[in-house]
Amino acid sequence: MNKSSLAKNHLVALILAGGKSSRMGEDKALIPWQNIPMLKRVYQVANKCTEKVYIITPWPEKYQSMLPTECEWLTELKTEGPLVAFAQGLDQINSNWILLLGCDLPLLNSDIIQTWVTQLNQLSPEILALVPQKFQRWEPLCGFYRQEIKIELEKIIDRGQNSFQKLLYQIPVQPLSIDSETEKMLFNCNTPLDLEMGRSDGGIG
Repeated sequence: MNKSSLAKNHLVALILAGGKSSRMGEDKALIPWQNIPMLKRVYQVANKCTEKVYIITPWPEKYQSMLPTECEWLTELKTEGPLVAFAQGLDQINSNWILLLGCDLPLLNSDIIQTWVTQLNQLSPEILALVPQKFQRWEPLCGFYRQEIKIELEKIIDRGQNSFQKLLYQIPVQPLSIDSETEKMLFNCNTPLDLEMGRSDGGIG
């Protein structure tokens, strides 16, 4: 996809890299997958599909050396989970649409993402997000969000409900169906067992 074709949507990516990786026991962003750190893999796909890539993290110095200089770093001031990190990122981004991504999606597929991008122009203005959904559960860390969602984000955070699932059931969202290829792409690593299973299933490591 030619990046100039994205101009009408002004789509940028925001990658969350502020998790403590407590269940994994080591920093997920730095874990190699096919010899490439997971954060770098996610960045590479995001860079293909959007005009600009931002990464929000409390520790930019940990990751800067592995990514190109055009990557823009945002400092996460409060580590209170992905919803709060997203809100902090939105405060520092001016874009019509934001592709929000977790840093632990090693099978992220640019072809699928680009197909989803083409749907943005078809959405009615009241739709605030385009997010994969399966069995009534959203996959919020691989979804598209309008800048206007910031108002709703602030409301739910003020109520102490730091949950993407609750947010997405309270606002107008266009769900993206999840087929077998998409489900594979949305595989994320939270524990060493996840990592082992993902590598063995995909024959990669």
